[in-house]
Amino acid sequence: MGTLYFVFAIWAGLVGTGLSVMMRIELSVPESVLGNSHLYNVLVTSHGLIMIFFFVMPMMMGGFGNWLFPLMLGVGDMAFPRMNGLSFWLLPGSMFLLFTSVFIEEGFGGGWTLYPPLSSNWAHSGPCTEFAIFSLHIGGASSILASINFLTTMLGMRPGGVSFVRCTMFVLSLSITSFLLICAMPVLAGALTMLITDRNFNTSFFDPAGLGDPMLFVHLFWFFGHPEVYILILPGFGIISHVIKVGSGKEKLFGKIGMVYALKSIGILGFIVWGHHMFSMGINVDSRSYFSIVTMIIAVPTGVKIFSWIATMMGGCVRNWPSMYWAVSFLVFFTAGGITGVIVSSASLDVLLHDTYYVVAHFHYVLSMGAVFAMFAGFHYWFPLVTGISLHDGWSKAQAVSMFFSVNLTFFPQHFLGMSGMPRRYAEYPVGYAFFNSLSSWGSVASMLSLFFFLFIVWEGMLAKRRMISAEVPKTEVEWAHRVLPIRFHNRVYRPFVLIGAGRVKGARSFMDAVVKRKASKSKQ
Repeated sequence: MGTLYFVFAIWAGLVGTGLSVMMRIELSVPESVLGNSHLYNVLVTSHGLIMIFFFVMPMMMGGFGNWLFPLMLGVGDMAFPRMNGLSFWLLPGSMFLLFTSVFIEEGFGGGWTLYPPLSSNWAHSGPCTEFAIFSLHIGGASSILASINFLTTMLGMRPGGVSFVRCTMFVLSLSITSFLLICAMPVLAGALTMLITDRNFNTSFFDPAGLGDPMLFVHLFWFFGHPEVYILILPGFGIISHVIKVGSGKEKLFGKIGMVYALKSIGILGFIVWGHHMFSMGINVDSRSYFSIVTMIIAVPTGVKIFSWIATMMGGCVRNWPSMYWAVSFLVFFTAGGITGVIVSSASLDVLLHDTYYVVAHFHYVLSMGAVFAMFAGFHYWFPLVTGISLHDGWSKAQAVSMFFSVNLTFFPQHFLGMSGMPRRYAEYPVGYAFFNSLSSWGSVASMLSLFFFLFIVWEGMLAKRRMISAEVPKTEVEWAHRVLPIRFHNRVYRPFVLIGAGRVKGARSFMDAVVKRKASKSKQ
């Protein structure tokens, strides 16, 4: 299942990247290239939905999760394998419905946030909006099923002596992510259902003409949407924790307890900061003060994680691995994105910067260059574990460096565009913004070429079949505890032993428990 998720997510990522390059070609010159502003809005909408729901989430949870979760917990498979299959096979159908929404009439161009009235009958009278809504409904059901599976596996199948804190960082981060998804996704489902009834059954939840309120949808959407941001990045935190720990030659992560509590606090605080997306929408001063303060507070546990990763690298033997190139790039970009996030957390500044390219640059620094770089780091680190072969070392490093500079060239100029006042989602702009837009468009093309280089590296690695004899990882890494790579499916016949005290063994079968206890009692006599 993990391999299926990887193939699907990579394909979806290529589609989404292609859409983003088309957007940047449209914005490369002040006048319109596509000749249709609505088509540009359709590209923006589809790019956002594909990258979030069909690229990052399936790869983080489905790809890395299905491969590594059972290995790190020492179990043969997930708790509900058939549910696992269902959660995957819902995704191609969901993707098909989203594509259908693009090609029906002029396509759905209401933005990935689906705000009414842009998503109401007033702006999109045809069925394209329904197809987009049903696509998100099915994708949300897939995510909920997968999250139930991961959470049940972690709570019910981990060895008895392994407490929550003793689990690996990836298992912890994915478990908290699953909890967030189970809590947040039904809220989006409710908002989308209300939107469907507004469009088709004459209700007026979001229509002021019937005493409804469009702001209700914004509140519901961002109550889901902001936890969704952490759903996208938390598994990346777990991946980076493993890569930096092993890539620095360490057996332990610096301040793991603090990082566990930082993960938990990020998960909790993520539910109470949704209002910072609405500073310019007329909420009262007290609410703006509250949301500003809590948004700044949520930067504290994130800073704890950043400094813990840096401290883990300090004094260690940092290895010249491609995965470490991606991990260090992640630290640079995520820190930069976090700093701009603190800036726009101020309600006063956000009123000026809201819906400008400054916000676009901010969330791409933490997602496009945070979550995606974490996935690249994990891919290079665990690729030999899954396939038994290694990628070309020099080419992989060169590709990491090329991606570092190309995505920087794409998104760094957008900070200046935002501070100059250029709004988002406009296909044409004054000539004064042409220089930075041209830089950003060239960076987008360069990042696309770098992505093709990565695909070539994977293809060459599959052909060359450079077998990995042994991995330079410490024995503390449970997922690498296999004599032969690649590892087999259903690799654990019995749950592993976990020694937690003299003569006490948890996590094994009852017969083996009795044998070990008997031997322990004899040795004492």
